[in-house]
Amino acid sequence: MKTLPIHCNNQRFILHPSGVAFWEDKGMLLIADVHLGKITHFRKHGSAIPQISLHHNFNRLKTVIATFETKTVCFLGDLFHSHINNEWLVFKSWVETLNCKVVLISGNHDIIDVERYTQLGVEVLQDWKLDGFLLTHHPEERQGFYNFSGHIHPGVELRGLGKQNLKLSCFHWKENQMIFPAFGVFTGKYIIKPKTNDRIFVNTEDEVLEIPLKS
Repeated sequence: MKTLPIHCNNQRFILHPSGVAFWEDKGMLLIADVHLGKITHFRKHGSAIPQISLHHNFNRLKTVIATFETKTVCFLGDLFHSHINNEWLVFKSWVETLNCKVVLISGNHDIIDVERYTQLGVEVLQDWKLDGFLLTHHPEERQGFYNFSGHIHPGVELRGLGKQNLKLSCFHWKENQMIFPAFGVFTGKYIIKPKTNDRIFVNTEDEVLEIPLKS
C-alpha cells in the first residue's frame, strides 16, 4: 500500500488507500462512515449479498490499525448503519481484541443506545475539539478550527481521452475542512464538484493520489 503524507496546521497526517487518515502526533486513526450492519440489513431485505461479506469491513479495520502505531481509533460518525443486528456481536468481539482507545463521534445513522457503546469501553461524543481541530460527522465551519468530517461519501469521476470514466472515492480538502471518504463497503459515493482552490486525494486499491484540478 502506498500512503500519502500531508500537513495541516503544522501537524502531519498520513492518508491511506482505505480512506482513513493517521494523525501521527496523536497516534490516532480517523475513519468515517463504516456503516456496520448495512450488509446484514440488505440481506434481511432480500439482497443477494454473500454472508461472508459482512467480515470485509472488520478485516480492513484490522489491517489498517495494524499498519500504524495506533493509540486511538476515532470514528467520524455513522459507525453503524441502523439498529442492532448480528453484526453487533462481531463488532463487540472485535473491540475486545483492541489495545487502543475507541471514540465515536455520533452521526445521523448512529441510533444505537450510547450505553451499549459505553459497556464496551467506547466513548461517544457529539464532536471533539483537539489542538485546533474540530472532529465532527457533518461538515462544519467554526472559527478557529480546522474541521475533519464525513457524512458526504465524496467521490470524483475521472474521464479519459477515449471517453472512459472511472468513479473513485476521495478525500475532499478545503481551506478550513477535509471531508473523508466512506470506509465501509456498499456505501456509495456522492460525486462532488470541487472548486479551484480545493485539493482532491483519490483512493485506488493500493495508492492515494492527488489529482490536479482545472483552473
